[in-house]
Amino acid sequence: MRDDYQQLVDEITAVLRAPATLENRDFALIAFGAQDSEDGEDTEEPALDPVRTRSILQRRSTAAVRAWFEAFGIARAQAPLRIPPDPAAGVFMGRICLPVRHRGVVHGYVWLLDDGHLSDLELGGPTGAPDPRLARAMETAARIGALLAAEARAGEELGELLRDVLTAPPAGRDAARTQLRTALRGAADGPLALVAVVPWTPQTGEDADHPGLPHLPGIVAACALPGDATAGAGLAALVRLRAATALDPARTTAEQLLRSPRATAGGTAAAVARGESPAKAAAGVSTPRRGLEELPAAWQEALAAARAAHADPRLGPVAEWSAIGPYRLLAALPALQPDAAVRPLLEPAHAELARTAETFLDCAGQAGRTAQRLGIHRQTLYYRLSRVRQLTGLDLDAGEDRLLLHMTLKAARLGPPRR
Repeated sequence: MRDDYQQLVDEITAVLRAPATLENRDFALIAFGAQDSEDGEDTEEPALDPVRTRSILQRRSTAAVRAWFEAFGIARAQAPLRIPPDPAAGVFMGRICLPVRHRGVVHGYVWLLDDGHLSDLELGGPTGAPDPRLARAMETAARIGALLAAEARAGEELGELLRDVLTAPPAGRDAARTQLRTALRGAADGPLALVAVVPWTPQTGEDADHPGLPHLPGIVAACALPGDATAGAGLAALVRLRAATALDPARTTAEQLLRSPRATAGGTAAAVARGESPAKAAAGVSTPRRGLEELPAAWQEALAAARAAHADPRLGPVAEWSAIGPYRLLAALPALQPDAAVRPLLEPAHAELARTAETFLDCAGQAGRTAQRLGIHRQTLYYRLSRVRQLTGLDLDAGEDRLLLHMTLKAARLGPPRR
């Protein structure tokens, strides 16, 4: 289907004699056209635009660019729009936006640089009809919209089956797995990996009529999973791998998903009510699987890795299950109250002492390495460790006490489990 998009974008480029770029509703690049000279005729190349260059190279626009374009109502537009430049957002050239619609829903956008080559293009409106070339381009955009809508419907159906495989009771899970295997055909045999992105903001308001699930080349199925008061909603993406020993496609997909507006605007209702800033999203990648039978276990691995990426900046923003160390064990445990001895250390007033103790234990009790990592003098370190002993009553020279303290601190950093 990607070849179909490219062919249609090339048609628009040829009709308007200007390079066109197709992006989906989330501003992820789908296809772009380059204008060729005809019969050896020398044609002036359009000036390079940093936004278009970034979109092609990174396959997504920045948040500032998206906000500028969306402010002009492109998500509700029914006809082409001219959008002026905004240097503050990095938009140094104006745009003509052709909304890609199907049955009243905008599924994407075709972008044209308004750099002077299209100054004579009449967009139409209340005072007149659009330029015939533009009318032809909009007919092609409607064909693109039908393709995107069909792809979205197919993606929703696969997503519903994936959701049932991951969350339904055993009887429903088995039936969903059978249907998903049939729908995926050869891809169901793997190798596959699951990617978890948390939090992931579901569609609301005007966007609720749009599926909103990601359509990236490596994803064979994706679904949004609800959260609760402590854990925001998450996204599960089933990714095809080239080999069972190479997770690169899954990591690349996770990085692309984290650039989505829905991954950067996450947060629970409770957090919003408390006036807290939206949670920054993180992603986790499971170990590879062949077939669909172990997908629920793979999902727990991906969720655990995403939680670890949230907890420890050294692991994130994308963490693999195989690389999260002690968090593999801690993530599998139910929510527990912190050990009574360590609880005083977890109070906000003692955050610096808790960080010092955790770093000391991370460094295997080596004072020199700990002081260097914290950027403090050894005497300051010794003083803080003595305060930790006083608060907890634990002996940092005793292996079991050190284990208890270390695991409690890591569990507190990890936070409650996500289901």
